[in-house]
Amino acid sequence: MDLTLSPAEQAFEAEVRAFIGAQLPADIREKVRLDRFLDREDFMRWQQILGRQGWFTGAWPREQGGQAWSAMQTIIFNRVAGEMHCPELQVFGPAMVGPVIYTFGTEAQKAKHLPAIRDSSVWWCQGYSEPGAGSDLASLKTQADDHGDHFVVNGQKIWTSYAHFADWMFCLVRTGREGRKQEGISFLLIDMKTPGVTVQPIRMLDGRHYLNAVFFDDAKVPRGNLIGEAGRGWTYAKFLLEHERVENANLRFITQELQKLRRVAGEVRSGGRRLIDDPAFAAEVAGVEVQFKALEIGLLRMLSEMHAGAPAGPGKSSFIKIRGTEIAQRITELLVQAAGPDGQRYQPGPLLGLNEDPLVGPEHALGPVPSYQFCRAMTIYGGSTEVQKNIMAKHALGL
Repeated sequence: MDLTLSPAEQAFEAEVRAFIGAQLPADIREKVRLDRFLDREDFMRWQQILGRQGWFTGAWPREQGGQAWSAMQTIIFNRVAGEMHCPELQVFGPAMVGPVIYTFGTEAQKAKHLPAIRDSSVWWCQGYSEPGAGSDLASLKTQADDHGDHFVVNGQKIWTSYAHFADWMFCLVRTGREGRKQEGISFLLIDMKTPGVTVQPIRMLDGRHYLNAVFFDDAKVPRGNLIGEAGRGWTYAKFLLEHERVENANLRFITQELQKLRRVAGEVRSGGRRLIDDPAFAAEVAGVEVQFKALEIGLLRMLSEMHAGAPAGPGKSSFIKIRGTEIAQRITELLVQAAGPDGQRYQPGPLLGLNEDPLVGPEHALGPVPSYQFCRAMTIYGGSTEVQKNIMAKHALGL
């Protein structure tokens, strides 16, 4: 596949670079560059800047208020965003629940939720995984009892990313128990301020707070928050999961971390020479760059097919998810290797911005170990690698 940019695509890349150079706040750029913790205000400030430009939902169709970006434009934007130290976008709204709402939702749901997703005035989280129902999502037990004009929800979700920041959750709940376990699942939109919804933090070993447990105790959810038909949530969830696994290619993150790896390997000295000049280490870096280029081509092919109206397909999206997460993990391993003993210091003050403790050691050594530890989860969330390989075996090989 020819990855040479057309004149129009070159112009778009120049536009993206100019916009980010002028609009990305310097304090946010430095936090990203130095692996510092970002809070809700940091994410929202940048996403709202993109929203005013129409770029937070750039890939959406024009009739839904998007820019109808091509596959290559989407890749260009993510690549440039990684190179220029932009924060990771919180894609629960624009890339996950947004397409579900404009594809399956009512006109009232579209009017209520799509504008707030486009301008990033509302933060969404995903209520899928449960204790005992992670990779086997169809075994979920959170119950939504039908009371006519509303549902009463009871149960628990686990590993809910950024639920403590979220205004709304899109949630899978069980509304029936007859037939196959995939049947009887419904897709609800839940206001996080609803009485009976409780968020409990799950802190990482390094002290950072991304994950949460969410409890529902007789939470009353209006029937108008039901997407599509009751009992068809599994259909909508599969549609969403294909988009999520494409997002899990981690294009922006890999671009940023590869750039960081090259810079650090050029600064660190090993055996009297730069680490990047060590043939064995240079071969590792080159190997992961080749894998990334192959991933980029595969992602471009699949996005092109999706823009043409073809579904992502479970086998294709699973391949993208597996390769993207494995490449990201390998890069974080190489960054830990490059940081060496300096990277083993635990410095919560500089890392989390908790106090004014001075940084001990080089700047590049602060973030690699926390990033490595967090990225171990990449091959679990969004569908574990083992499950994705089973999906590929079934759909691609017919096994």
